[in-house]
Amino acid sequence: MTAPGSTPSSSNNATQLDAVIVGAGFAGLYMLHKLREQGLTAKIFEAGSGPGGTWFWNRYPGARVDIESMQYSYQFSEELQQEWQWSERYAPQAELLDYINHVVERFDLAKDIQFNTRLESAIFDEGSKRWQATTSNGEHISARYCIMATGCLSAANTPNIAGIDSFTGPVYHTGEWPHEAVDFSGKRVGIIGTGSSAIQAIPIIAEQAEHLTVFQRTPNFSVPAHNKALDPDYVTDIKQNYASLRERGKQGFTGFDTQSNEKAATEMSPEEIKAELNKRWEMGGLNFYGGFADFMINKETNDLIADFVREKIAQKVKNPKTAALLSPKTVFACKRLCADTGYFETYNRDNVTLVDIATTPIDSITETGLRMGQGDQAQQHDFDVLVFATGFDAMTGSLNKIDIRGIGGQSLKEKWSAGPRTYLGLCSAGFPNLFTISGPGSPSVFTNMVTSIEQHVEYIGDIITYMDNNHFTTISANNDAEDQWVNHVNEVANATLLNSCSSWYLGANIPGKERVFMPYIGGFPPYVEKCNEVAAKGYEGFTLS
Repeated sequence: MTAPGSTPSSSNNATQLDAVIVGAGFAGLYMLHKLREQGLTAKIFEAGSGPGGTWFWNRYPGARVDIESMQYSYQFSEELQQEWQWSERYAPQAELLDYINHVVERFDLAKDIQFNTRLESAIFDEGSKRWQATTSNGEHISARYCIMATGCLSAANTPNIAGIDSFTGPVYHTGEWPHEAVDFSGKRVGIIGTGSSAIQAIPIIAEQAEHLTVFQRTPNFSVPAHNKALDPDYVTDIKQNYASLRERGKQGFTGFDTQSNEKAATEMSPEEIKAELNKRWEMGGLNFYGGFADFMINKETNDLIADFVREKIAQKVKNPKTAALLSPKTVFACKRLCADTGYFETYNRDNVTLVDIATTPIDSITETGLRMGQGDQAQQHDFDVLVFATGFDAMTGSLNKIDIRGIGGQSLKEKWSAGPRTYLGLCSAGFPNLFTISGPGSPSVFTNMVTSIEQHVEYIGDIITYMDNNHFTTISANNDAEDQWVNHVNEVANATLLNSCSSWYLGANIPGKERVFMPYIGGFPPYVEKCNEVAAKGYEGFTLS
């Protein structure tokens, strides 16, 4: 039985808990459910007015998941898997939010979630060996464990452009979209960015707007999603064999079933390669990751895929100059692969203009639009509505907004100023009993997030059970183990082609952020094997006291 959350606190009026959880997305909700099953007292603090995490904030037009719905869902409850009905191959945002709300209701989670509340600070008290937290409402919480379920893509990035507050019309960010519908009918719209959110939003906005001007710095690889309504017979078949699908997913490099071809392109004939490329194009979505075993490490194989997709873009986009601008020059998948519905075809519309800001950058935002270039070369673009599709301060941005201090008052933000440092993506040395679900140094964004989340939540739950059974009070990552893991994460990334471009995987979209490849890309199965090995050795690499 776990120790009750009544250890003396340095704050007499603090709410006493076993665990404080930050964030009510997929990670926070399952963590709460897991801890309650283990007899612990826990509470979620969530900045939004409802649960959902990514799917609460990202309500932009066309927002939907890029992993098939039947796999992008919890697997901890067979009853939940069987009862929930997905309507589309790739669930739209509204349906994902419905699912999450269903989970909250089904497992009676709402009573332990406090919405409209940000965690302002979390300070480890060395005397009581507890985390003393303060919320935006001025509340004080004392907890044995502090668990960050803040998400990898939850801190919206607004670019630092001169005059950014000057525009007098409506301004929206894809990562902080209003809850009410936005009507672009009859409007001249400018959108900055062509990443995954923009690739989903642009076709929808273009259908409504009088004119849409897209400002692109770097084109992205995108393949067709081939989204469609789910066939009831297909759903029935999966539900009858869900366990085998889930097992195939866990054995897959990315934590979901891509029907992987285990061969490298070097082992295939030109005819076989062409057939595999066409097969992947017809499959659509992130199934492209399963096409060739060597696409991340062999430049020739990567070039084959990249050239194939570029040819498809050239076929879809009628204007050769526009097609050339939309064709990435980078390594295939060094930025997250996008899945689209009619994205490239949108540029064939008369009311859509693509503007290259790589050669002539945006100089400033003005009252009526934006200005590119300076002096005699300046260009003014006017519109009625401005949309920022400029992504997120990934992996670390949401954590950096909280004042987290460990042993000796060390700030986590300061410790991570030269790049995040963790052991297994779970813990950071000097911060006892602090866990980050899907943190930097774990497979996280390079996998099916729900599968990675469940593995982390269950691992944290096992750690806490182990500690209580063996009468340990705290657990902390060793400095040596952390150093070795950080080096391993970097070595694995350096052995691939994927850190060869300026992507948010490296934090390159945030000015001044140290460029470090943040996710672990050694594959989901090897990562799980490492975690299990650590546990089998009494949590080797951790100090338990």
